[in-house]
Amino acid sequence: MGAYILRRLLLIIPTLIGIMIINFTLTQFVPGGPIEQIIARLEGEGDVFAGISGGSGDAGAQQGFETENYVGSRGLPPEFIAKLEKEFGFDKPPLERFLNMMWNYIRFDFGDSYFRSISVMDLVLEKMPVSITLGLWSTVIAYLVSIPLGIRKAVRDGSSFDTWTSGLIIIAYAIPGFLFAILLLVLFAGGSYFQIFPLRGLTSDNWDQMSLLGKVVDYFWHIALPVIASTISAFATLTLLTKNSFLDEIKKQYVVTAKAKGLSESAVLYGHIFRNAMLIVIAGFPSVFIGVFFGGSLIIETIFSLDGLGRLGFEAAVARDYPVIFGTLFFFGLIGLVVGILSDLMYVFVDPRIDFESREG
Repeated sequence: MGAYILRRLLLIIPTLIGIMIINFTLTQFVPGGPIEQIIARLEGEGDVFAGISGGSGDAGAQQGFETENYVGSRGLPPEFIAKLEKEFGFDKPPLERFLNMMWNYIRFDFGDSYFRSISVMDLVLEKMPVSITLGLWSTVIAYLVSIPLGIRKAVRDGSSFDTWTSGLIIIAYAIPGFLFAILLLVLFAGGSYFQIFPLRGLTSDNWDQMSLLGKVVDYFWHIALPVIASTISAFATLTLLTKNSFLDEIKKQYVVTAKAKGLSESAVLYGHIFRNAMLIVIAGFPSVFIGVFFGGSLIIETIFSLDGLGRLGFEAAVARDYPVIFGTLFFFGLIGLVVGILSDLMYVFVDPRIDFESREG
């Protein structure tokens, strides 16, 4: 197993480099780079895209080469544009910029944001609590509800309980997360009905003055609605996955043999079926967490006025804040690849009979 983990760890390097090459190359052809953003703001246009029309849109693809290519740059001296290029590093060829960027990233030096006057790492750490809150609690709640419900549906397959719960699950899965979030706001956050939960933030303004118990209650009070909104789709998927996994195992010969030996239904279910059926569910926990962590976080954070990584990534993409875009891409790409290895380790932890190394051989 050690050799398998070592190979997977070594594969992270070329995979990350490939991801960064593709995204870095794509940005060279996207109009409206950071210098154009600054020029647009200096000339009072507010946003660079307001100044792009007709054939001008292709000009941004050549950012950092010719000053006349910048939209609106005719009102600014070329010396000023050249100074901007040097400050942002666009006076160097793309290959040199990429190699310098990767050398810094290998040392976990992600540089500073172009427009926020703060290091990328500090910016990510500042926004991380919101995204961790949504990802962690949504995943935990989804598992706590989905596994018992999925097992019960499998045991009572075809019953009225299975039928009406399946209907509810399908309805929950069909409702878009953002629509459900808006519904929760309207119903329970002072929309048209009840003012039970707060509209924004993770904590109240008087958080520092609260007792420990008060802080815990206030924290859960604030995250209740966004966590429920981000959990709904994962909850539906996990429940059906659990049910189908148990149904597949219940029909196997070893279950029939265990019952023939006189074992009780609970002993067969939790002593034999559970470990095999839960392989795919439990081992997928890291991937589910990462999926909830990243997927849909922008919409949920926007609706509930939470300042997390979803909004950070969106704002960085709009502003063409390349250090934030590439720094977070590298950082979370690395996390995603490591999570893939953790998923394999979870399989071995749940069932030690699994040996990825011998399979590769």
